[in-house]
Amino acid sequence: MAVQYDLEGQKRAYAKWAPIYDKVYVKLLADAQRKAAAAASACGPEILEVGVGTGLVLPYYPKGCHVTGIDLSFDMLEKAVEKKRFRQLSQVGLLAAMDACALGFADARFDAITVPFVITLVPHPERALDEMRRVLKPGGEIIIASKLGADAGPAMHVESALAPLVKKVGWSIAFKAGRLRKWAARHPDMSVVEISPVFPVGFFKLVRIKKAL
Repeated sequence: MAVQYDLEGQKRAYAKWAPIYDKVYVKLLADAQRKAAAAASACGPEILEVGVGTGLVLPYYPKGCHVTGIDLSFDMLEKAVEKKRFRQLSQVGLLAAMDACALGFADARFDAITVPFVITLVPHPERALDEMRRVLKPGGEIIIASKLGADAGPAMHVESALAPLVKKVGWSIAFKAGRLRKWAARHPDMSVVEISPVFPVGFFKLVRIKKAL
């Protein structure tokens, strides 16, 4: 039987989070967001942000970029639009409601795609990554910032012990870094070029997946 996902339920949850999201996460996620934006801008000016949310990452993109942002939640997007206007973020273009698994863009449209703290929440991560690969230019990168569980070793055992506490704050260790490696391995033109820790060290990771020329 096919698994059914409640996208409308996700939208309702995001609507509740939208008014307080920035206050809760602005400092905790800042290091990863800043580094994700820098890695994306190094690939070229045309950037797609999947899961733009309230727009916390938008101010970190250099002025020479042209950033398109998508999100499932209209309530989150309203906050992002407010941020764009209030901070006069000229590098930010279209902000649109869109499903990550059905991107409304042409093939090879973007130099880089950032995915800040959303890949573990997408009902079909591999399907979303397939869409990102489609709209990514050759030589471009998918840059993922996320809480990713360790695949093995002492870190995996520590995370397993902390799993009940982590779950209480809305995170999970179920999504492993190896899942991204396995996806990339299924596509000859995609390769994981870096998985690096960001603040808080070891808890969040920055992953760069490059598309061959």
